Amino acid sequence: MSLVNALPEDSDPLDILAVGTHPDDVELSAGATVALWVERGYRVGIVHLTHGELGTRGSAEERELEARRAAEMLGVRAVCFLNCGDGGLRTGRDQEDALIDVLRHHRPALVLGPPPADRHPDHGRAHRLLADAAFYAGLARRGRGRAHRPRMVLSYMQHHGFMPHLVVDVSATWDRKLAAMACYRSQLHTAGSEHRDEPKTKVSSPEFAAAVTGRGRHFGQMIGAAFGEPFWSPVPLALSDPLDLMPAGLP
Repeated sequence: MSLVNALPEDSDPLDILAVGTHPDDVELSAGATVALWVERGYRVGIVHLTHGELGTRGSAEERELEARRAAEMLGVRAVCFLNCGDGGLRTGRDQEDALIDVLRHHRPALVLGPPPADRHPDHGRAHRLLADAAFYAGLARRGRGRAHRPRMVLSYMQHHGFMPHLVVDVSATWDRKLAAMACYRSQLHTAGSEHRDEPKTKVSSPEFAAAVTGRGRHFGQMIGAAFGEPFWSPVPLALSDPLDLMPAGLP
């Protein structure tokens, strides 16, 4: 089996590429940010490193269909799936080369991805895979195609919390995030999902859905907004005007 599904023929570069370990990771953690940047005219794509094939609920085929519907809700230009292996994500040279191919094909300036460590071991492995592939993609003698290294890789928040380096005000697109999440009927608590004849999981519970909204409100409150999505950077962020850092709302 090829590690990368066929890449789209459209080779126009993307501004931003969001990388998820499993289908629904990007939408849960950065869906409103993706939708916001799409609305602002940026060219955005999503790559899923697995099909979530070892998940307790749903099938790989169902999850791919859900992911494609969610991408339509967010308005992204491209969706790609790799076969890096769910439940013990592989991080060897073959997986690096597959992700390098995607990065060189889409040539994003900014990449969003999983955090360094998280409740699901695959998320931490995916962080390392992305960090390594993003660097190696800039080496002209490594892999195929023309070298390209993203200018920045930011990590979104998943299960475990961290002190973010920035929080994006996503108040205007929170409903788009919820619409994308609702596409994942096999995984998340949505209308009718409680009738599926499958085991219940942490993420399929109504409490998990409420926690996603609660986290959005928490980080929104921290910046004086209705909703916020947090991100972590391994390097300092550049800034020329300190007033750009001022939170909205009342002091």
